[in-house]
Amino acid sequence: MKEFKGFRKGIDLGGWLSQCDYSKERLEGFITEKDIETIAAWGADHVRLPIDFNILEDGAGGYSETGFGYVSGAVDMCRRNGLNIVIDLHKTAGFSFDKGECETGFFESVELQARFYRLWEEIARRFGNDPVHIAFELLNEVTDKEYSPVWNRIAKECIKHIRAIAPETVILVGSYWNNSVEAVKDLDPPYDDRIVYNFHCYDPLLFTHQHAAWVDPERFDVSKDMTYAESGATAEYFEKLFAEAIRTAKANDTVLYCGEYGVIDKAAPEDILNWYKAINSAFEKYNICRCTWSYKEMDFGLSDKRLDGVREELLKYI
Repeated sequence: MKEFKGFRKGIDLGGWLSQCDYSKERLEGFITEKDIETIAAWGADHVRLPIDFNILEDGAGGYSETGFGYVSGAVDMCRRNGLNIVIDLHKTAGFSFDKGECETGFFESVELQARFYRLWEEIARRFGNDPVHIAFELLNEVTDKEYSPVWNRIAKECIKHIRAIAPETVILVGSYWNNSVEAVKDLDPPYDDRIVYNFHCYDPLLFTHQHAAWVDPERFDVSKDMTYAESGATAEYFEKLFAEAIRTAKANDTVLYCGEYGVIDKAAPEDILNWYKAINSAFEKYNICRCTWSYKEMDFGLSDKRLDGVREELLKYI
């Protein structure tokens, strides 16, 4: 695949159908048509829609028409506003990138893997007929490196199931260490010419996640303030960081997509702007499509009041 058309610059809709309390108020009101209109006016060409499996499944072996209705509504709003959409399965039965959600066993269980394939078949039946405007992301942020071989196998098998229904839809596949760009090299060669390598970028973590309550302090000490100048996150830094993944994608005749990137709201707005400028320079130089995290709240919200003074300039670099 030489180009991921229509998905050049996007904005994540985090916290709507995933990482939420699943209340009716949240599911029906967190993102509205006005928000989609705003994203389009900001110059994005697509959104990424994270969805948890329990939104789509009914708990009795079937599927929730209400849950799928939320997804259909999102697709319709995007169509009316000229935006494409990535449907991202953010959590599946037996696995979540957030260990606090206590979803375990997916990589060991044939039954849970089969359930994953069936869910993607259902998604493909409903949304696989519009490959120009809708793309699929198999699973958000595989965590441990030890899952890599089995994840490559699962991904291949899942793509087979999807392809029987949606032969032309672009499918995004990420690697371990939470979709680390450094782990792209261990992805299997693409199943076909409609596969894109997906990664996330919150580097350097000590800057982008400073004071983040969810970061394990035994792994990363994010307790200190850090300025952009101290972070070392120059354009050259990102070019070096992406280099191996770029080579891997080129060798396997595909392209890269950065499905999440951003800076926590604890950083100064001017520092956030400078980080975006630096990473955008690398994206542009190497023609990497991307989607920034996130539109609203979720500790990274682009629409939040704190960015009012820099937003107009910042939007040039998403």
